[in-house]
Amino acid sequence: MAKIAISAAETSGDLIGSTLIQALKMQDPTLQIEGLCGEKMQAHGCTQRWNMRMVNVMGFSEVFKKLPSLLRLRKVIVAYFLRNKPDVFIGVDAPDFNFVIETKLKKQGVKTVHFVSPSVWAWRASRVKKIKRASDLMLCLFPFEVDFYTQHNQRAVFVGHPLAEKLTPRTNHQAGKNILLMPGSRAGEVKRLLPEMLLAAKSMLQQDPALKFHLVLANDELLEWAQELVASQTVSLSINDAHERMQTADLVLVASGTAALELALVGVPMVVVYKLSALSYFIASKLVTSKFISLPNVIANKALVPELIQTQASGNNIAQHAMHILKSDQSALVAEFGKIHKSLQLDAGHESAKLILKFIHE
Repeated sequence: MAKIAISAAETSGDLIGSTLIQALKMQDPTLQIEGLCGEKMQAHGCTQRWNMRMVNVMGFSEVFKKLPSLLRLRKVIVAYFLRNKPDVFIGVDAPDFNFVIETKLKKQGVKTVHFVSPSVWAWRASRVKKIKRASDLMLCLFPFEVDFYTQHNQRAVFVGHPLAEKLTPRTNHQAGKNILLMPGSRAGEVKRLLPEMLLAAKSMLQQDPALKFHLVLANDELLEWAQELVASQTVSLSINDAHERMQTADLVLVASGTAALELALVGVPMVVVYKLSALSYFIASKLVTSKFISLPNVIANKALVPELIQTQASGNNIAQHAMHILKSDQSALVAEFGKIHKSLQLDAGHESAKLILKFIHE
């Protein structure tokens, strides 16, 4: 009976990890899988040794505040898996957190896989040295990532994107003036972005009173705070049902991240917003080399969707871009989104599970 250790430290990682666990269990129901995970991975058969919420933070300054507890948790995870050695350790995304664990376990003879490449092609390319020390095998969600690793002699395979299996382009969408607000999954980004999104909603309603707004929170961590914010506006609210809500949305105001890719896969027009703390943005701006920050634009290598970063992510500016999209024909954009979906559809969960099980027995 093979034992698999896994660590997913973010909401997006929990979603991707759940697809992988489901595929692994289908190929070998006897597998024992345990580690750091969220509710979705747990639901598909991962024993939750540590809750993902202990780690889910964003930005340099936010991580700095939580650093002591993060370091303690990482030590505990390493110690546990050295006592209870798995056949393979899988780090799902969260590279800064997982690479240290992978490196320490790899040094002690544990095989390591990293699922979801960090954006080394966009910033801090020198991290490839750390990746080579940490991971025996890199599983890539995007085909262009493998080219980068090949140049650096790192074993890497394109497995497709799990979300391209989960989400498919919608058909026969009927416009209903439905606007969705998706301010992210981490407390810091939600607190920075939601007030600006609500200002945008207010401005948009003044221009078109028939618009309907709905806010989706990724979890209930900031529920009371968000309820107070939306109380004075006609904005409905729900938790963790973004995939259902985006099916009927005409436009989404969305935090940059995996959610922007999810919207592209479904075929929903969007305005992407991105706002870090002043310190985090200062550091990031010195390190980023990519032309784009949102995944739809990165994959297409052109500006398909608006990206409003830092001071540009103001309520009025968001509203201006949003109203322009609502008044324009978006069929060409939706066709581009369809191409993205096709390029990523490779049954990532099945492919990854097959590679991991083969790797265990090498």
